[in-house]
Amino acid sequence: MSIRPPPRVISISGVREVAEKLSPRLLRHPLDFLALGFGSGLVPKGPGTAGTVVAIPVYLMLQPLPVTAYIVLVVVLFIAGIAICAHTARRMGVHDHPGIVWDEIVGYLVTMMFAPQGWLWVASGFLLFRLFDIAKPWPIRLLDRKVGGGFGIMVDDLLAGIFAAAVLQLMVMYLGPILPSNIVQLL
Repeated sequence: MSIRPPPRVISISGVREVAEKLSPRLLRHPLDFLALGFGSGLVPKGPGTAGTVVAIPVYLMLQPLPVTAYIVLVVVLFIAGIAICAHTARRMGVHDHPGIVWDEIVGYLVTMMFAPQGWLWVASGFLLFRLFDIAKPWPIRLLDRKVGGGFGIMVDDLLAGIFAAAVLQLMVMYLGPILPSNIVQLL
């Protein structure tokens, strides 16, 4: 009989949660596969960052869509994310486990909603979204702590995406005109 050590307890957003290594078997259920960011949420260090990295090719696939179609699709992904994340959180028995990264994917898509084309903006959006998602300035931190369920998992990243999008648009307005056009085209 082996004695298993107790799981490591971590604090995420002021809530004590159990961090255990996630089993790849979770990916067998389609909703868990989505919630865990197509498997990116299984990485042991920085699953939120890994989920945001996965969001980049998703964004690049959606980028050619007309703005209205892009917005509608992101709204649908957000609404679906409420149920997807709630389902996986219930199965894992932990609210907003770090491995649940569907919210990061949708948050990054929100960040990039009105971004111009080019790798400069893809990378800037990535860094800005991660900054707001990790730092959680008011009211993001308040929502993260006070709102539960699938909506609670999704809403703080929605707001982080909106904040990041606002800063990204300011960068486009103020930096875009002063960057040499050949550099912007290359990036």
